[in-house]
Amino acid sequence: MKRYSVGIDLGTSNTVLAYAEAGAQDGSRGGSQQIRVFEIEQLVSPGEVAARPLLPSVRYHAAEGELSAGDLQLPWSRAERAAGDAAAQPVVIGRLARLLGAQVPGRLVASAKSWLSHASVDRVAPILPWGAADDVRKVSPVEASASYLAHVRAAWNQRFPDAPLEQQDVVLTVPASFDEGARALTVEAARMAGLPALRLLEEPQAAFYDWLFHHRERLASELAHTRLVLICDVGGGTTDLTLIEVGMRDGEPQLTRIGVGNHLMLGGDNMDLALAHLVEARLPGGDARPRLSAASLSQLVERCRGAKEQLLGPQAPDSTSITLLGAGSKLIGGARTAQVTREEVERVIVDGFFPAVGSHERPGRPRGAIVEFGLPYATDAAVTRHIAAFLGRFAAQSRKALGAGLSDSSGASGSGSEHSDGGEDALPVPDTLLLNGGVFRAEALTQRLADTLGTWRGAALNVLHNDNPDVAVARGAVAYSLARAGNAPKIGGGSPRSYFLVLDESADGKADADSVQRGICLLPRGTEEGHEILIADRTFALRLGHPVRFHLVSSSADTLYQAGELTDLASGDFVRLPPIATVVQPRGERKARETTVRIATSLTEVGTLDVHCIELDDPAQRWLLEFQLRREDAQVTLPADSAPARHPALDDALEQIDRCFGTRAQKVDPKEIKRLRSQLEQLLGPRESWNSALLRELFGALWERARRRRRSADHERLWLNLAGYCVRPGFGYPLDEWRVEQLWSLFDDGIQYVNESQVWSEWWTLWRRAAGGLDESAQARVLDAMAYLQTAAQSRHKLPFDVAKTGIADMVRLSASLERIPVERKIELGESVLARLKKPAENHQSWWAVGRIGARRPFYGSAHSVVPPEIAGQWLSAILGLDWKKVDPAAFAAVQIARMTGDRSRDLSEDLRKAVVRRLEAANAPRAWIMMVSESVELDDADEGRVFGESLPVGLKLIAS
Repeated sequence: MKRYSVGIDLGTSNTVLAYAEAGAQDGSRGGSQQIRVFEIEQLVSPGEVAARPLLPSVRYHAAEGELSAGDLQLPWSRAERAAGDAAAQPVVIGRLARLLGAQVPGRLVASAKSWLSHASVDRVAPILPWGAADDVRKVSPVEASASYLAHVRAAWNQRFPDAPLEQQDVVLTVPASFDEGARALTVEAARMAGLPALRLLEEPQAAFYDWLFHHRERLASELAHTRLVLICDVGGGTTDLTLIEVGMRDGEPQLTRIGVGNHLMLGGDNMDLALAHLVEARLPGGDARPRLSAASLSQLVERCRGAKEQLLGPQAPDSTSITLLGAGSKLIGGARTAQVTREEVERVIVDGFFPAVGSHERPGRPRGAIVEFGLPYATDAAVTRHIAAFLGRFAAQSRKALGAGLSDSSGASGSGSEHSDGGEDALPVPDTLLLNGGVFRAEALTQRLADTLGTWRGAALNVLHNDNPDVAVARGAVAYSLARAGNAPKIGGGSPRSYFLVLDESADGKADADSVQRGICLLPRGTEEGHEILIADRTFALRLGHPVRFHLVSSSADTLYQAGELTDLASGDFVRLPPIATVVQPRGERKARETTVRIATSLTEVGTLDVHCIELDDPAQRWLLEFQLRREDAQVTLPADSAPARHPALDDALEQIDRCFGTRAQKVDPKEIKRLRSQLEQLLGPRESWNSALLRELFGALWERARRRRRSADHERLWLNLAGYCVRPGFGYPLDEWRVEQLWSLFDDGIQYVNESQVWSEWWTLWRRAAGGLDESAQARVLDAMAYLQTAAQSRHKLPFDVAKTGIADMVRLSASLERIPVERKIELGESVLARLKKPAENHQSWWAVGRIGARRPFYGSAHSVVPPEIAGQWLSAILGLDWKKVDPAAFAAVQIARMTGDRSRDLSEDLRKAVVRRLEAANAPRAWIMMVSESVELDDADEGRVFGESLPVGLKLIAS
């Protein structure tokens, strides 16, 4: 029997643990159960340990000699040292870490939780503190998160040695908007911290569970006039929105979640940053001083956090001073101070983040959006506009909840009658509001949001008061455990949608214009979490060892579908989902290419869909199919109403490929080999028009015939050319990871016709096109192979071919495309290319490579691995020294290196960027290029092609990093 139910809020700003003794109920619902907040022992000053309810979710990486071993003693430190857990550099976690981070720039790891949901960086790479100096130890967002959980676990186990935390019933909370990747990384962080078994719960639900628990004795009366609750949880890193429908049955409230908001990186961190920008502008020195470094700005943000809490709190002073300490020997003498008033803070926070806007207003994309520290903060900081957009997305469900509630209550409440006045187009506003998050301790923010929603609604909302928003989520996670045990009302409703598998019922796989597309219901709306639905009366053929895809659609309509029921997908409001795609590997000694399976589907406890294929003859054999929601860097734009149509001439094209690379014994005229590409274009149209689906179909045909690519030099050249073109850019389309893995198996084989320069050229071009699908180790091997050949050419090593024919120019372009190699190797690479460019005979196109290597925004790689600004600035100076009229790639190379990201750890100095803008204007460069250097904007399709080196496939769109 587990002694305790434990809830952990792994927050952006603070980590909190709450607990209750299991089995202490007295038989009544809720009984005498008490939920306690665990006081976490932590360092509060050097050498001083105290227990506090909040553990700040920060790490401070002290410099050598800055802190002594005695300064860092915790009750469990001796056991950690015995286990070999001591870090090379001293690490401080919690309250002391926050204090030190506000004094010394560049050594504080903060907002790790925000980084967990940032897909444009490698979240398991050591990247934090972001923008810190090379001598500062760095950790990954996952490792940082794990360290906070490990600290909590150690503190608990010190207090309760007979009931280790890892053996209790643990619920860990996550934002409702966290995607599958962020949830999986959170679970991995818990595993690293020694907590392998736990459940996840969405934070807004946890906040509501806490309120429900505290009002459990009088819930019916408290919620009698409530039909729809909006939970607005503004934490340190995210704004999380959830809608809960409230109904009454036999005098008891019935709770159903009907809406969850999209991921919104907007919270207390953004508010602190906005204040830091205000203070930075008025620090002594003003315009005469350069902008603060990323490390100094991080220090200033910590100072502004404290000032915000002071000036928005009760009995706030009229103003406070914010001091930014100097660095190194100027720690005291270099200090600078600025004053901030309460009125200014209210204007920046209240009016800036909670403006009183109309219900019709939606988030915009202002040019001055706040982007810092490499994190993609929301471009519109107005929480109220995001709430309006959220309510608009769930208008139909909200109207039903509010309307049904009015009729059920027989007019007793009148709590939603105002909605009918505006007609069907009026925004349906919930009648009840629950606020959570530390920012709402400020009464000005609470009042502003309640007033704004009340104006939209035409009447005041019922605001459910949260006595302590800092700990509500952790307490609510415990209350959730009690609700699961039947001791409190549970938020139910199960799946808010029905899910359907799209059936391909035509004999040849081609759907004619008159055919009706049908779907089979896999999971009906309302299915509860953990309940598996097996479609027992239908079987499917599952192909083994090859990529397979299943198309799904969902519907939030009220229609009551049955599992296994067929429905016409053209007649309802169905939303197409990303495909489920995977490679199902055969198990054991089986040689079969396919097997017969049934499909089983369930909704997990965190609201995600699990789909399993279960073998008909051996039900113990199960394969989990995974959603291909999106790659980290690209997405494929598919028509909303149908899968990409199969090209009518595809079969003829495959026949042509088979004539050249198939197993047939007939002799093919060598001229026919050379004409294959033009023949394919005659059948399929110009190859620039081939979309992603067609390209991957052609790649599949080429891969099946890869062994016959060496029949002649023309065969090899053509196969390399077509295969590389059809898999570019190596990522973005479902199952590209599998395709590039297969292609990588050819790398060690090399090429057959080693004295053919054109074959070498196509070999390197293929790997340039597929580079985005290669991991760091594979890219390093490619770079090593090219480095060896270039060294061999210089030293005249004895090789069985002419090294001069190996395509140096193509190697340079490939080298520049390897964005996952370490920064140190990128710097070496850039310097070597610049050295080559000093030779008169060198191809001017190599300047493209310099721009790609030094780019501020990677094409597909992680943002943490860009070349440092001081190095990139030197390269840019060389480009500025060129005659841009004579060196065609120079202007765009300069744009890539000087491009504005908003992240001051990556951006070049303003003076350098202004110099580039002047040159671009003098050269009559496209206006879009000038804007890229002046502000943070996205590439258009043409410029994406320039970065990549050629056009991207039709239908594939990069996601900004």
